[in-house]
Amino acid sequence: MSMVGFPLLLIPLAVFNIMVFLMPGVSFTAPVLSVTLLSEVSWVVTVGDLMLAIAVLLLMFEVIKSARGKYLMDHLLSLLLLAGATAEFLLLPQFGNSTYFLLVLLTFVDFIAGIGLRVRRSARAAAGPIVSTPVAEPEPRESRVEPRVESPVAASPAPEAPEPTTAPAAATPTPAAPAVMVPPATGNAAPHAPAPAATPPAPSPAAPSPAEPPAETRTDPRPPASDAPPR
Repeated sequence: MSMVGFPLLLIPLAVFNIMVFLMPGVSFTAPVLSVTLLSEVSWVVTVGDLMLAIAVLLLMFEVIKSARGKYLMDHLLSLLLLAGATAEFLLLPQFGNSTYFLLVLLTFVDFIAGIGLRVRRSARAAAGPIVSTPVAEPEPRESRVEPRVESPVAASPAPEAPEPTTAPAAATPTPAAPAVMVPPATGNAAPHAPAPAATPPAPSPAAPSPAEPPAETRTDPRPPASDAPPR
């Protein structure tokens, strides 16, 4: 800091003491300047008003110093300045006026503000650095179509497959026995030619037929010739 350990309010208090002790003929109610306002009223600025205005401006800079950080010596000097100004106001008759009382009040504000800011800064340092978390911006919501959930339908049992049936084996047709020719009896009668053998029908491949019984032996329907000679 540029002005370490030097309370700025010491300036108006020192000027007030110089005027009291070294310039006893100067009155604090003497006008310094007169300003005409827009309302056509003349505002008279006195010596005391000018000193108070300067003290208020210096208090502003003192508070700014306290906010940026002060040494312990700064607070101690502010306390000594407050104590000396209060003693002058209470003990010396030249300082018993409103102007000096307001200067003492500004000195008190300076000391209390410096102590309060120091305590607050120490508590913040003990708590640790405050990390500000960035607030995420809300993402735009997209319109979503909720799927319609239907109640599950009980599945019907699948029909049972029919059991495969085995077709009956086709019967193998039995070949018919050949016809036995019986020779006719020998005699005067003329021999007859043998009758042709009957040919059995061929089995159909599409529809197998049951086994046919063996063909019976066919004989000649003619009666056998007798051996007796005709009369």
